Amino acid sequence: MNNDGMYSVDYSSETSDYNLENGYNNNWTYQNSNFRSVPYSILFDEMEYDYRADIPQSSTGNSKMDLKDYGPQPLVINIDKATKQNTNFRTALWTGEHFQVTLMSINVGDDIGLEIHPDTDQFIRIEDGQGIVKMGKSKDNLEFQANARDDFAIMVPAGTWHNVINTGNKPLKVYVIYAPPHHPRGTVNVNKPSE
Repeated sequence: MNNDGMYSVDYSSETSDYNLENGYNNNWTYQNSNFRSVPYSILFDEMEYDYRADIPQSSTGNSKMDLKDYGPQPLVINIDKATKQNTNFRTALWTGEHFQVTLMSINVGDDIGLEIHPDTDQFIRIEDGQGIVKMGKSKDNLEFQANARDDFAIMVPAGTWHNVINTGNKPLKVYVIYAPPHHPRGTVNVNKPSE
């Protein structure tokens, strides 16, 4: 680590420490010593299918991640797995100065709840399940309606009434990006708040 707190690779030597036979790069440094001397192919295969090794795991020793608000610290995460693991109605995963990421699990037949955010744009992505999206300029006239399922994204402009209703036979798993943040840092709603 240099004086600026940055990690760097020194490519100035005439001989490379990268070994083509085993895929190791001895110049590569990373804050977490678990990643040193790991072949690139193994590291990235593992990162593609699992959580980062340097993010706190559950104290019970299982492979599930502790779902909590990690903001405003840097975070790299498998958002698909985190979203599907979440069983709370809402869990703030990351809250920064300019945006926030929350995970949501909507029970069968339930909904996010008809709401409006006057100054907040929203991005909602469905990772698992299906539902109906409704939006409009007034809560009595939701003229926009669309079906959505796994891998669909929903953009909600600030000042728009909206709701997402679970029409499937399993919990609807979504993550939501609010810009600017909407919920207090560290928000966890185990159940849907009463209106």
